[in-house]
This record gives sequence, structure tokens and C-alpha cells, in this order.
Amino acid sequence: MTFALVIYLFLVVVLFFVQRKLLYFPSNNLPTKEFLQAEGLEYWNLNENSYSGLISKEPKHNVQGTIIVFHGNASLAHHLDEYTRALVPRGYRILLAEYPGYAGKKGQPSETAIVTDAREIVNRIAQEYGTPIYLWGESLGSGVVAATVAEPSLPVAGIVLINPWDSLGNLAQNIYWAFPVKVILLDRFESINNLKSFKGKVAILISEQDQVIPPKFGLNLYNSVKNEKKLWIFEGSGHNDFPNNYQESWWQEVIDFISQ
Repeated sequence: MTFALVIYLFLVVVLFFVQRKLLYFPSNNLPTKEFLQAEGLEYWNLNENSYSGLISKEPKHNVQGTIIVFHGNASLAHHLDEYTRALVPRGYRILLAEYPGYAGKKGQPSETAIVTDAREIVNRIAQEYGTPIYLWGESLGSGVVAATVAEPSLPVAGIVLINPWDSLGNLAQNIYWAFPVKVILLDRFESINNLKSFKGKVAILISEQDQVIPPKFGLNLYNSVKNEKKLWIFEGSGHNDFPNNYQESWWQEVIDFISQ
């Protein structure tokens, strides 16, 4: 019994020290010049071989606003090119934001570092281009968006959360059920609490068969939101096969909801 307890405590300590390696999967992979040219993207806030994101070329007609997109934990900004294909033709400037520690960007990924950086990005976009500004996030990115708008002074008109959780602690405890995850968690991304101070519109999109972030966590978040909100559930889709092709009809539905 004592030996088993020692092994258990050892595993808890190991989990504590490796937890960020289980949450963040940064890569130094950079987009090619050919890719950027083909997708109508360019580096934004480029400084000393580091950049804060990729920004789309201006829409051909009147710009309706700026959409800032935050990716998942195993993705990179330039993996989100479907957003430019879907939303630039609808009149939106798109910024695919990059996280500290990803794609050569300075810093190490953590909730504090990522959210601080995200708020700086929002403020810079507001200074450069004005409003309205909308935030979109996938998976981890949805937690980033919710934490970012917990600062009520940010000029964000609406948010879109794709396959979100209610709190990282609840999700992590569901995965590592045998360990006191909520006690040792460093990055919490408490989306329910973070959205309490947000006054804009909230769109939540959930994959019905998501095995990575089970739908119940996104539904908990949706049910907690008190301001104007709308829910989309995609039947038969999972976490990694979310129907994000730029020709899907839901893009327009979501844009219409958050912008009107």
C-alpha cells in the first residue's frame, strides 16, 4: 500500500512538471513565400524574424471589419487558410494570430503569455484599422478568446468559439480522472468565468462526435452565457474533421449573427 502511494505521488509530480507539454505542441514550421502569395497573406508585425500573425490582403469591396483567429494547440497560424478563403470574399480583413513559442515567435506558451499577447494584438489592430473587431477561436483558441475578452475594455464586438470547453480544469479532470488535476493545473482557461464580463454576441460551434473535447463541455459553456448567443451543432463531425471548408453555408450564418 505504501509503495503504491509513493508511485501515485510520483506520477502526480511528473504530471505537474510535464503538464504544459501535454497542452501545447509548438512547432517552428514557417509558411513558404509561395503559400503566402497563393493565399493572399503577408506577415503582420514582423520583427527580428518573429511575427504576431498573418494578415490578409484587403477585400476588394468595403471592409466590414477585422476578424482575428486563434488556432488550436497543435496547429499554427498558417494552417487556418480556410478563414481567408471563406471570410475575405465576405468583406472581412483576417488576421491569423500566432502564439508565443510557436513558429519561432519569442516566448514560451502559457495562459498568461498567450492571453497577454492576444490582448496586445487586439489593441494594435484597433489602432491600425479601427473597429468592429471579432475574435474566432478553435479548441485551445476558444479558451484564448474567452480569456482575452475577460478584459472588458477591449473593443471586441462578437466572438466565435469552435469546439470550446467550459474550463480546462473540467476537461483535464475528465481525461486524467485518477489524478488531482484541478489542484495542480497551472493554466486554467476558465471560459465560463471569463465570459461573464463580455457584453458582445457569442456564437458557439460544436462537433457532435468530438472525442477530444466532448460536446458536454461546450454545451455547459453555452448554457452559462447570459448575453445574446447562438449554437451550431454539426452532426457526425469530430474534433479533427470539423466541416470548415470555405464553401460551407454556416460561415455566412455565423457572420450574419455576430455582425448584426
